Amino acid sequence: MLNLKCWKANAALMLALMTPLTGAASITASIMVAAPAQAQNSRFGDVPDSHWAEDFITALVNRGVIAGFPDGSFKPEAPVTRAQFSAMLRGALNKGKIRSAINFVDVPSNHWAMSAIDNAYETGFLSGYPGSIFRPEQNIPREQVLVSLANGLNYSASAPVNEVLGYYNDGGNISSFARSPIAAATEKKMVVNYPTVTNLNPNRNATRAEVAAFLYQALVREGNAPEIASGYIVSQDPIATQFKIPVGTAIPVTYTREKILLLPDETLPVTFDLKTNITTQDGKVLIPADTKVKGQLVPAGEGTKFVAEQLIYPDGTTQPLNAVSKIITKTETVNKGSDLTRIVRNSAIGTAAAAAISAVTGDRAIATEELLIGAGAGAIAGLIQNFLGRNSVDLIVIEPETDLDITLGSDLLVSTR
Repeated sequence: MLNLKCWKANAALMLALMTPLTGAASITASIMVAAPAQAQNSRFGDVPDSHWAEDFITALVNRGVIAGFPDGSFKPEAPVTRAQFSAMLRGALNKGKIRSAINFVDVPSNHWAMSAIDNAYETGFLSGYPGSIFRPEQNIPREQVLVSLANGLNYSASAPVNEVLGYYNDGGNISSFARSPIAAATEKKMVVNYPTVTNLNPNRNATRAEVAAFLYQALVREGNAPEIASGYIVSQDPIATQFKIPVGTAIPVTYTREKILLLPDETLPVTFDLKTNITTQDGKVLIPADTKVKGQLVPAGEGTKFVAEQLIYPDGTTQPLNAVSKIITKTETVNKGSDLTRIVRNSAIGTAAAAAISAVTGDRAIATEELLIGAGAGAIAGLIQNFLGRNSVDLIVIEPETDLDITLGSDLLVSTR
């Protein structure tokens, strides 16, 4: 199998996971009600452009959904309490009430997030614990954030839950109550996992950056925000990763016959087969061996060369190709009285070459005996007149197994298949 040195067109920048920050609840609570978008600075000293969640955070800050701290920081790795998450929900998602509020015994009337907590309950995003307890200062785990969003938006999984959750390396750690909603959130592309997209970490406390990403993806799914390109959004759709096969790479092609015979000045349309799979260094198939390579044999100096023009993949899709073979100058002379059987055995013959052979040898059956390339048998009768009276004719001989490596004239971008 031929292995080529390939490069991904776009490589994801992998950043080290920072240690979560912790802070007093009274401090974080005081700034969770976001300032108006026009007054809020969307750039934070601890959220550089290279931060994996920078686009999500900036988008939500500009919408007035979340806010930073008075010192100009955002604290992206800080945990989020249930009260804080309630405030974020109210700022991000405008949903009608489906039930009446209840009096949570641990949420006094003067609690800074009482209104947001009531709204989160009334709209179905959050529920309490037995005994009318809400636990506003409890840090919310990642799986609870996703369950809240999926349930509040009435999403359900269309595929078998276990099949969907099989995507995650740690899918077995998802709590039973969370499995179906997280499967739904996964299908809706609401899950964002950093640094490893296949690791959900369901029981770890959600960070402010992660909640921002989850909320933004919920807005996208509701049609209320444009998509953000991120390599950390979980998607079970097949992703066609592009690779570059660099200019100058040699690709071997082959043919159904052992040799091809044509006149030196003959141009023939020919379709060859890829000789072997073209793969990445780790074995991903870029161009399968049953791909066709379409082009022409054209005169070149004292010989001929194959100019490749198009790849035809097994599924019928095509791709332009810029590649050419070396100039082939190998010749064979056909004389009157030559052993025609030996010459044409297992050969493909250009129409003009077939006419020349027929005229020189007097064998008029060649059109029906051998594989013709070009205009076809009907054209031979007219072409024979051009070669009558000759005692010999020189033919170009191409042996595909040894002569037909084609060299890329430009980079070829392909996707794994």
